[in-house]
Formats: sequence, C-alpha cells, structure tokens
Amino acid sequence: MSQTLIVAKFGGTSVADFEAMNRSADVVLQDASTRLVVLSASAGITNLLVALAEGQQAPQRAVLLDDIRRIQYAIVDRLQRPDVIRDEIDRMIDNISMLSEAASLATSNALTDELVSHGELMSSLLFVEILRERQINAEWFDVRKVMRTDDHFGRAVPDVQVLAEQATAQLQPRIEQALVITQGFIGSESEGRTTTLGRGGSDYTAALLGEALNAARVDIWTDVPGIYTTDPRVVPTAKRIDEITFEEAAEMATFGAKVLHPATLLPAVRRGIPVFVGSSKDPAAGGTRVCNETRNPPLFRALALRRKQTLLTLHSLNMLHTFGFLAELFNILARHNVSVDLITTSEVSVALTLDTTGSTSTSASLLTQALLTELSSLCRVEVEEDLALVAIIGNQLSKACGVGKEVFGVLDPFNLRMICYGASSYNLCFLVPGNDAESVVRTLHRNLFE
Repeated sequence: MSQTLIVAKFGGTSVADFEAMNRSADVVLQDASTRLVVLSASAGITNLLVALAEGQQAPQRAVLLDDIRRIQYAIVDRLQRPDVIRDEIDRMIDNISMLSEAASLATSNALTDELVSHGELMSSLLFVEILRERQINAEWFDVRKVMRTDDHFGRAVPDVQVLAEQATAQLQPRIEQALVITQGFIGSESEGRTTTLGRGGSDYTAALLGEALNAARVDIWTDVPGIYTTDPRVVPTAKRIDEITFEEAAEMATFGAKVLHPATLLPAVRRGIPVFVGSSKDPAAGGTRVCNETRNPPLFRALALRRKQTLLTLHSLNMLHTFGFLAELFNILARHNVSVDLITTSEVSVALTLDTTGSTSTSASLLTQALLTELSSLCRVEVEEDLALVAIIGNQLSKACGVGKEVFGVLDPFNLRMICYGASSYNLCFLVPGNDAESVVRTLHRNLFE
C-alpha cells in the first residue's frame, strides 16, 4: 500500500450522535490520504449490550433494547433518506433481542462477543450512509473477514500473519477504489464465530490494520485533543503532552489512561508507524504525537488511574523456606485463565491483583467458586474489592534519587494497600481505597506536575 495511507479511528463519543458523526466525517474528508476508517460503537451502546449479555429478565431487556433503539434511531431519523438504512438497523436490533433472550437462559463469553459486536456493526453502517449523502464513494466492510483471531472470547488474540495476507487481498483493492469504513474491536475465529479484542480494542484494530497495510500514520480521534498528564475530568489543571514516547504512552494505557488501548501501540512500534491522538470535536486544536523518542524526557510524565481493582492476598506457612509454592499458585491461576497484574511477596504471603481491564470479563467472573476452592486447598485466601490503582509514569524512576520521598511524602493522609516499584523504570504504582482515588491523583498532580 502507498506510504501516504492514513488509518483513522473514531471512538464512541466521536460517533455518538448525528452531529458527532458529521464532525467525524469532516475530519475524514479533510485529508485525502485517509482511506480506511475504523469505528467504535456509538457512545453508551457497548455498555447496554454488555448488560444484555449478562442475562436480564424480560422487562429489563425491553428497557435496554429501547435505549439502544433510541440512540441509533436518533441518527437514522436525521438522514435525508432514512429508509435506506432503517431496515438494516431494525434487523440488527431484532438480532440483539434474540441473542439477549438466549443470554437470559444461559450466558457465555462466545454469546457475549456475538452480542456486543452489534454496536460497531451499526455505527459503521450509519457512518457510511452519512458519507454517501455527501456524495462520497464510501464502502462498508466487515472487518471479521480479515481480522482472524483465536477463540479466547472476550479477549481474543489476532493472527497477525493471516491479517496481513487477508488485508492485502481484500482491503487493499477496495481502499484504492473507495473510502472504506470498517469496525474496531471485533474479529472472528477459525469457525467463523465472532470474537472481540477486549474493551477499547478499536484502537488496536486500527493499529493492526495500519501495520498490515504499511500505513504512513494511524490517527486516533477521541473527545480530548491529545494525551494529558492525567484525566482532565479528575484534575482540570492537567496539561497536554505534545510528544510522548511509545513506552510512556503504553505504560499510561496499561495503567488505565482511557485515551489509548494498552495493546494499540505494539503494531505501530513493530512497523515504526507514528500515532497521532486528537479531538474530533476540535481537530484544529492539535494533539499528541506518539513516537520512538523525545528530547529531554522528564522524570515524571503522567498519572494514570485504574478503578475497580481486586486484591487477592494468599497466606500459607508452607511458603516459608520451601520450593514450588509460587509455581503451584500460578499453575492454578493458569488453569482458570486468570492473568495476574501486580504481585508482591513476603515470607508467608503473596498479594496480587487481577487484570480485567482489557477484557469484557469482570473480577467477579474471574474469581469463580471453583478457583477460590482450589486456592483455599493451598492457602488461606483474602479478597478485597473496590480498590483503585494509581500509577506514576515517568523515565528512569527506579534509578533517580529521592523519588520515594517526593511521592510518598505527600500521601501521608492516605492508606496505601500495595506498592510496586523497581520492576520497571517507567512506572511506580500502588493500590488505594476506591473512595480515595481522585484525592490521591489530585494531590500527586499538584505536587509533581504543577
């Protein structure tokens, strides 16, 4: 593919309603190099679909379906020729209704993926219609034809080699003839069943497609003009970062920053493709460029916050001066498909957090009775929920002097449940009670960034 190809991805707020979709269309049409557009579901739709997938009684199902219908019809009804697309949206909503009824009888990760995929399918159909009304030669493309994954429903892993082959064969010819609109977040496994790449996976889709087609740049359009030192909704004085390295941005995303999906940058790094993050509401405001290296990287770059963390503390006197305890513990977790996020150990206990941020699963669904029973046969188990993970992202943190005093000296009023420091020179992170999270972030930002 030509080196001038730009892959543009638009998040949920950028396709939330008729006005937002038209603003995003304006952004696409401003640059003739933008030939492939990846869309998230309209804001709010995925949450409604996830709720349906959890299995609801008929009255609640009806309420959720009405909400989905209201959001999508509000766009359909503003089109010049609404009947062209209304039947297709109706068919999608009928399918959602049928699947949600099945979910009320028995839920599964495969059924969840099939259900939630409808958000991206609907938003991309609507966006194509908006472009066609502007006399643009736009084509809708089902990304599942090229995005082949394994069958780990809820957090499927793409087959990069197959994607490259299929994108070259199926997408490249279309891009040369039309403006192609496709879906983020979704894929299909070998038997053709729909999978998802995990919540926020639309960014990942855009980067994977950019890599497969050797794009010149991947643009991530969201509701904020770039990446900030922390969430501006939590700290209004947060500053935009004009340039940030792949490593720093990946750390921010991994630890909860909402602007980019944690895995987004991996395909871009592999191919050396720069990523631009800007606001579809105000494209003229500029944004953040993510690149290989920046000049004079600061000690403290940003703060990230990840809520709804679960802390598992495992106690056993058998750990003392014995071999194999941790191996057995991780074998149990692996058998139950549980990924460990952070871990600290002492002589007779292990504390760890569960990683659910990149999946449609929750900590409750990961902590099954079978898992807890098996762990209890090995050790005493304590579970703490409603915690928050605060991460300080920076450079050479583990080698700088005085970092501990600078950070923890201002956190005297707060209870810190767990601290991880030294494993990476890019982050220092700790768990706090969920109710304290925003106060901790504001305190740190005031002392480290202002």
